[in-house]
Amino acid sequence: MSTPTAPTSVAARARSILEQRGVRPTSQRVRVAELLLTSPCHLTAEQILASLRQSSGRVSKATVYNTLKLFVEQGLARPIHADPERCVYDSTMTPHHHFQDLATGEMIDIPPDQLSFAKMPPLPPGMEVADVEVVVRLRRKA
Repeated sequence: MSTPTAPTSVAARARSILEQRGVRPTSQRVRVAELLLTSPCHLTAEQILASLRQSSGRVSKATVYNTLKLFVEQGLARPIHADPERCVYDSTMTPHHHFQDLATGEMIDIPPDQLSFAKMPPLPPGMEVADVEVVVRLRRKA
């Protein structure tokens, strides 16, 4: 008699992640989840779209953006507004910070215990801190 095992294929892992969050695993959602949710990564919508089109043909830009919006709403990914023209989607949902390579746009995780604050400004009345996210932008030395 065999014992049940965890899903082993990337598609099965992606489908399982979606189902655990109550997201209906349509074929398009599973394809996006395969890229973004099955291992830690930072991808833009355009990178996801290009990868999907390269590997499996036709997929609409609207589908990718709607899927990413749903993933963010369901707590499966978080948007990082790297600059005014680009949003990177991060598959790691635990609190952490980032280095950003300005030349390439690459985002690199910084564990939260590697950064500390000596002082925070006073908060406006009636407000509390919900989250602190630091992006340290890097460039090559001249």
